[in-house]
Amino acid sequence: MPTPRPYVSPLREQAAARTRSLILQRATELFADRGYARVTVADIASAAGVAAKTVFASVGSKGDILDRIVEQGVRESDYEQALAALLDLRTPESVLEALARGTRFGNESQFLVHEAIRKALPVHEHGEALWERYTTAYRDALRAAARHLHTLTPAPPYSVGETADLLWFWFGPSGWRTHVVENGSSWGRAETLLLRTAVAALR
Repeated sequence: MPTPRPYVSPLREQAAARTRSLILQRATELFADRGYARVTVADIASAAGVAAKTVFASVGSKGDILDRIVEQGVRESDYEQALAALLDLRTPESVLEALARGTRFGNESQFLVHEAIRKALPVHEHGEALWERYTTAYRDALRAAARHLHTLTPAPPYSVGETADLLWFWFGPSGWRTHVVENGSSWGRAETLLLRTAVAALR
């Protein structure tokens, strides 16, 4: 006689998915605001309106939660689609405009994730590895953009590697954070300033 399959309730699974999403959202907000070291699982549970045991059962430990936040950030970054559109552009100015616009959107929409990971770097056992995992696709996209710029006229007055490093300096998370957080610029103003700098330097 065949063993009956366990019944899986779609409604229960949907509710569990919503709970996981809420826990990750609240944890991201707390990590970004207070810093990873100053947040406990109990804090996350309270912010999400659930019991601490629900956090452990649904997502895991505090370290597991940060891992999930990184994975979610990578999944939602959508660099591949943005890069494909950028590689169709045929002038340096249009490429740089696309980079400024696209990286602004990514950094603005993922700002809390960036802050959560950045503040975990000094205290998390694998903080640097998490940051590298989170930014690898980002850096690869900017390297591809640099190679594309060197196929256009006029080409940048640097090597491809130097151009890629400059794009990371301007359009990577630190460049955006410097303008928006440290200098108090709006995201729109930061986009304008970074674009002008890149166009002037690479012209």
